[in-house]
Amino acid sequence: MQAAASPPYGEGAPILQTAYLHLTILPNAAAVPKAVTFSEPSHLMSWNNGGGPSPWGTPGQPPRKPNRPSRGPWGGNQGVPDLDDVLERIQAGVRRILPGGPGGGGRGNPPVNPRLLALVGIVALVAWLASGFYRVQPDQEGVVLRFGAFVGKTAPGLNYHIPWPFETALTPPTTRINRVEVGYVGAADPGRGGFDLGRDGTPRAAREVPQEALMLTGDENIIDINLSVFWRIRDVRGYLFNTRGADNTVKSAAESMMREVIGRTPIQPALTEARARIEEQVKAGTQAILDQYGAGVEVTQVQLQKVDPPTAVIESFRDVQRANTDAETARNQAESFRNDIVPRARGDAARLTAEADGARQANVAEAAGQAQRFLSVYTAYTAAKDVTLRRLYIETMQEILTKSPSIVVDDRLRGIVPYLPLDQVRPPQPGTPAQPTPGAPR
Repeated sequence: MQAAASPPYGEGAPILQTAYLHLTILPNAAAVPKAVTFSEPSHLMSWNNGGGPSPWGTPGQPPRKPNRPSRGPWGGNQGVPDLDDVLERIQAGVRRILPGGPGGGGRGNPPVNPRLLALVGIVALVAWLASGFYRVQPDQEGVVLRFGAFVGKTAPGLNYHIPWPFETALTPPTTRINRVEVGYVGAADPGRGGFDLGRDGTPRAAREVPQEALMLTGDENIIDINLSVFWRIRDVRGYLFNTRGADNTVKSAAESMMREVIGRTPIQPALTEARARIEEQVKAGTQAILDQYGAGVEVTQVQLQKVDPPTAVIESFRDVQRANTDAETARNQAESFRNDIVPRARGDAARLTAEADGARQANVAEAAGQAQRFLSVYTAYTAAKDVTLRRLYIETMQEILTKSPSIVVDDRLRGIVPYLPLDQVRPPQPGTPAQPTPGAPR
């Protein structure tokens, strides 16, 4: 321990003179102050209100170590510990940990056993080496980084790497299917504000995110879409080094692709039959964007959770939809009636045409037959006029008599008054034989 000489400031300086304290820690010895020089002009005010001794001690004497906390320069109990006591405590703690120098322990402390130190070092080294073991689960893939650079991949199971700070190991899940939502926040979605919990701690229902859900269609209508994208890690190297925050990257790419697809699609197909086609186009476009980024992510599925008009106009839109449905129903009924009446009318027209054609052909054939018969009769009449006339007479009388009732009276009967029942004499119906007149001679 060495004490400094007088301070560099003069005796009559108008400021407090600096107390120089030189501490030299010697082996196997405690460091204590040997001398303190402090000069104070008489014209400066005292360090305490009562005119007592200075808390820094009297010049030429060892510093005062009171049993109670020292008082500040403006009086009062400030509760500040003595600097010498703090230094002694620190040195004592260091001496308890470190072994003593030549000649044994310092100030009564026994020397530390070197074997104990060696054992502690060995245990620490073994623990450091054992920290390099790590386990990769079946749904994970291990990645080893050396000073932050990619070294290689490890299979599931127990593996080892050089302990920190030389190498570190990451185990991202490569088979787990992850999900991100576009246009809404799920009830158990930890992203975008954490879990949406109520006052009782139970998850709330999903809530809309209008700045993501509202999109413009190809016919300049606004549509409200909720979309879920399912993805998994395909390449761990690209997943870890090419992107930061894969969830946000997938969500941004899916939202951008959905707006592009909806911008080319009218609102009516988007609400009805085009949902499957939209899902496929969004999936393919999102995967192309992620591949361009080299994100190491594979999109497995895209689902449209909701496709509706905006909430503010959904009732009016439903009224329009009902009117369109009624119009479509009336159109279908008219089409059904047309499909029933038109074929029936066409059938009736075809039947009438066929009947007329048959009658025409029958009349033509009958006229041709009569003309041919007349020609035949004329030919026979030319050859034998008497025979032909006789035959024509007989045939004519036969045709007349067969169509009218006949009464034959024998010439030998005399004095008979003929009775003709004219009211019963009727022409016979076609296909029925003529009935004989009652009382008429046979």
